Amino acid sequence: MTLWQADLHRPPLADPSGEPLWEILLCSDDFAFSYGATAPQSAVNKAWVSEQVSIALEKAGNPPAKIQVFRPQALSLLTVSCESLGIVVEPTRHTPTLHQWLQQRAKWYPSQPNAIPVPYNPLHIESPPPVPLPENLWGESWGFTALAAYDFEQTLPYEPIPLRHLPPNLMPSRLGLASTTPIPGTVVDAGRQAMALAQWIQANAPAWLSYVRGEPDGLILEAGLCDRWVFTTFSDPDVAAAGQRFEQRKRESQGLHFLLVRPDDSGMTTTGLWLLQQPLG
Repeated sequence: MTLWQADLHRPPLADPSGEPLWEILLCSDDFAFSYGATAPQSAVNKAWVSEQVSIALEKAGNPPAKIQVFRPQALSLLTVSCESLGIVVEPTRHTPTLHQWLQQRAKWYPSQPNAIPVPYNPLHIESPPPVPLPENLWGESWGFTALAAYDFEQTLPYEPIPLRHLPPNLMPSRLGLASTTPIPGTVVDAGRQAMALAQWIQANAPAWLSYVRGEPDGLILEAGLCDRWVFTTFSDPDVAAAGQRFEQRKRESQGLHFLLVRPDDSGMTTTGLWLLQQPLG
């Protein structure tokens, strides 16, 4: 299945009259195909975006199964522009090929004749402050854990789990991780709320989990394109130490980790499983 990744953003460039330029970028997830164009801010609308996507489709030859978009501000216009072309737009934070291309282009912008000398991070997304998880979804208990990469691949994917998100490209072996590499995880024993919690997580498109120090410490769930949720808070020093190990193991596993929701602590049943990856850098 051919996937494209797309962005519509305002780089630090202007036209000769000084009007800011906007840029559209489209590429296949393997970067075998790429296309880009710029236009003055006043010209960027649904018609212009549709035209650029049409040009890209003509150059590529084969249409993508869908186009993935990571920037919230670009999602609406790209969605309505691609709708008339019969192309599905998927919001996701996981667009590594596009991210790499944007970082490369950020080094090129300052050398352009009409470059605007301002600090620019092409991957920066404004995120709102995290908000608490709905109280009716709180689990009974939770904890940090870890499974060796081999054990993870040979067990959890084969269990009859109703709700799951296990992208093949995120499997430890696909990332080249050693079979003994610990894959960190978070397990939530949610009791009778397990299915409701798992459905809520699935609907909100989880991206990654992070242990955050504070008063109190917390576990933050990044979801959607820029949403942030306080999954739980704690002040226990032992749990904080486990949170620090969780973060260290993420660094050693290329950001790979998992979230598991189950209805009890017997270890015999699982309601939801998500394999996640946090970008490192």
